[in-house]
Amino acid sequence: MASIIITSGEQKGDYYPLGHRTNVIGRDEALLIQILDDLVSRKHMQIRFDKETSRYYALDMKSKHGVFINGRRISQETVLAEADQILIGETTLLFTDQDFDSRESALSHFKKVGERMRPTHIDQ
Repeated sequence: MASIIITSGEQKGDYYPLGHRTNVIGRDEALLIQILDDLVSRKHMQIRFDKETSRYYALDMKSKHGVFINGRRISQETVLAEADQILIGETTLLFTDQDFDSRESALSHFKKVGERMRPTHIDQ
């Protein structure tokens, strides 16, 4: 199963297993994945699992500020891949194909992915 790890914002370090269901992410307190960010719509985006393809798809639910995956605004349902960075409002989420037993294991994974994504600087 896949997970979402919040990597910036008030809830940095929180993680949510996605399961094989449709998840709505937003500011609404009734949602399982609630993002406390004033620039996030009540129902901002959806992540759904497709049983036929065994893939996860992200969809902007007509939010005011949009959904950005790896820096690009999406306008239609988009396939998610390991280590995709999703920006909603001022909050960044990391999509991973992995599921975790604890917050600590999720954060450990985030640190490893973050190190791989950081550019190398060469001093001259």
